[in-house]
Amino acid sequence: MMKIPVLGLGTWKAGPGEVTETVKMAIDMGYKHIDCASLYHNESEVGAAVYSKIVDGIVNREDIFIVSKLWCTCHKKSLVKTACIKTLRTLNLEYVDLYLMHWPMGFQHGKKELPLDHYGRVIPSETDYLDTWEAMEELVNAGLVKAIGVCNFNHEQLDRLLRKPGLRLKPLTNQIECHPYLAQENLIKFCQDRDVSVTAYYPFGGSWKGVDLADDPVLQKIAQKHGKTRAQILLRFQIQRNVIVIPIAVNPQQIQEYMQVFDFELTAEDMNEILNLDKNLRLVTFPTTESHKDYPFHAEY
Repeated sequence: MMKIPVLGLGTWKAGPGEVTETVKMAIDMGYKHIDCASLYHNESEVGAAVYSKIVDGIVNREDIFIVSKLWCTCHKKSLVKTACIKTLRTLNLEYVDLYLMHWPMGFQHGKKELPLDHYGRVIPSETDYLDTWEAMEELVNAGLVKAIGVCNFNHEQLDRLLRKPGLRLKPLTNQIECHPYLAQENLIKFCQDRDVSVTAYYPFGGSWKGVDLADDPVLQKIAQKHGKTRAQILLRFQIQRNVIVIPIAVNPQQIQEYMQVFDFELTAEDMNEILNLDKNLRLVTFPTTESHKDYPFHAEY
C-alpha cells in the first residue's frame, strides 16, 4: 500500500501571494507532502513552486507527495474526471499522488462553489457519494491519480463506502479535523482498524471557554519538560498516534519548527494527559450544509 509522508504542509488559507515561496522553503527544508485543494484557489502557485524545485534539480517529481481534493459541486460521475484534469492543469502536473473527496456531500453543479437557496441552505445534488467514488476509482485506472481517499467522513459513511458492492479501491486516508480538544479517538480507531489511515487537519485547534489550546497549561508543562514548543508537542502527539498531520505554516521559522518533531518522544503519561484535554470541540462545522442528507457531523463520530 502507498505510504503518505507523516508530516505534510497544509495550504488552506495560504494566500496566493505567499504560498509559492512557502512551498519552495518547505521543499528546501525537507517536506515531502503538500496538501492542496481546488477550493483553496492557490494550486497554480503551489504547482509553480513544485515545478521550480524540479527544474532546479532539488527534487524529482517522485519525491514529492501531492494531495488535492474534489469539490462538492463536481460529485456527479460525469464531472469528476473533468474536475481532476482541471486541477492537474492548474498544478502543472501529470498526476497527483492522492485525490480526496473533500466532503461526503454533493452540491448543485454551477458557477457557485456554495450554491444556497433563499433560506441560506446549501442546494444539494442528487448524487450519492458511492457513485462519486466509482468515478474516482476510474481516475486511478486512467493514471491521473495514484490513490484516492476521503475527507470529513463519519464512521457510518466510511463503513458504507467500505461495504460498497464492487468496491475496487479502499480509501487510503480519511482527512479529518483533529487536535487535543477534538481528539477523535473513536473515529481514528475505526479507520485504523480497517487499514484506512487518518490525516489530521487543524492540528493546533482553537479556544475553549476563552483558553486557547496553545495556552493550555497541560501543553505548556509538557513543552517545557521536553524543551520543545507547544506546536511541536501538538504535532508529535498526532505522529505518535500514527496519524498523519498537515499543519499550515507561513514563515521560515514555522516551517523549520514543525519539521523538528522527530528527535523526541512523548511518554505514555504525556499522551494520556493530552488525550484527557478532549472537549469534543469541533471548529469546522460548515453550518450552511447542516440540512444536507450527507452532513457528516450529526453522527457521534
